[in-house]
Parts: sequence; C-alpha cells; structure tokens
Amino acid sequence: MRYEDVLRRLDDLPESLPAPAEILMPVLVGAGGVDLRPSRTPPTGQAGRPAAVLVLLYPDGDGIARVVLTERASRDGHHSGEVSFPGGKAEPEDPDAAATALREAAEEVALDVAAARVRVVGRLETFWIPVSDFAVTPVVAVAPARPAMIASPDEVARIVEPPMARFLPDAPIEIVERLVGEWPLRYGAYSIDGLSVWGATARILSQLGAALAR
Repeated sequence: MRYEDVLRRLDDLPESLPAPAEILMPVLVGAGGVDLRPSRTPPTGQAGRPAAVLVLLYPDGDGIARVVLTERASRDGHHSGEVSFPGGKAEPEDPDAAATALREAAEEVALDVAAARVRVVGRLETFWIPVSDFAVTPVVAVAPARPAMIASPDEVARIVEPPMARFLPDAPIEIVERLVGEWPLRYGAYSIDGLSVWGATARILSQLGAALAR
C-alpha cells in the first residue's frame, strides 16, 4: 500500500469506522468461547483511566506506507514484552489525547514532532481494556519521511516498522492458543518480524486497515 493512497484515504475517514476482524478477539478456551474483547465503554459507574497511543504512518524509500510499533521491554506489568504502539496514560498537563500520544512517543522512541513534521490526521475508536482499566484512544498521525527514532531502553526493546499492507483485511492472521497469566486463550494474531501482534494493538491495526481498504 502506497503512502500517497494512505494519505488520500485518511483525509476521508468515515465517522462510523469499520469493526476490527472478529478472529482477532481473544476468547477463553474450554469455557464456551467466553468473549474477552475490549469493550467500547467500561461498566456503568466506572470511567476508565484515559490513555492514548500514536499510530504513526510514513513512507519508506520506495513510497510504501509503514507504521511504527514497539516491542516493549521485558519487565513486570500487564503488557511487558508485547508489541504495542508508543503511548500510555494521560497526564494532568495533557490537553487532549493527541498531546498524550505525542508526549509518550517522545519519551519511548525520542520522536521529535516538529523535526519530523508529524501531523495528526484523526482518531480511531476509543475502547476500554478491562485488565488495566484504560480507556485508550488511538491517535492517527503521518510524517512525510521516516522520522529519526531511538528506543528508550527502559521501555522499548526495539522499534518495529512493518508495511501497513500487512494489516489490510486480506492479510494473513494466525490462530494462537496459549496461557496468559492463568487464562487459556485463543485469539488471532499478525506475525511480524518474528513477533506476535495481538490484543489491543492488533485490534487497532485491523480497524485502520479496514478503513484504508475502503
């Protein structure tokens, strides 16, 4: 998928976004297929802690659209070692979700927004992650060339930059069964650079891929 095509389609994102691929959603194995997908909103009476991630797209030397992901450093925590977008919880000084996403990207991959000429172009659907109680807003941004980036050793093991075409609706998805904590889960995942992209990150990529494929 060429970057110029991505730009054109991002300028016309529909107000009602397509749903992520159903096959990506985790279910409990041996429990009647209990649905563990992220909800759009937390239960009544709960707000969810605001958070945001940066979905940054740029053209490589051949004009192919690529997206910036990170492999999280291995440490204690719900998402240690997983593939994710730069991002995290909102701080009181952040005026909006875009500010949160850009600040976190500066901290995690040393993204210089001004130098890279990063432009925020929209948002995807906000959703709630029960295990961490975050209400996550994916902020979509573009840069006219690959930004200079350096992984923060405390947070990021490496930066991963796959072509956006790997997440279009016809892209291959593998089925995984594994224990996550004490839960036996089955879910769909994208295999990228020897890593398994699943959960909330796969959900975001799938929704964006579906929107770009319109």
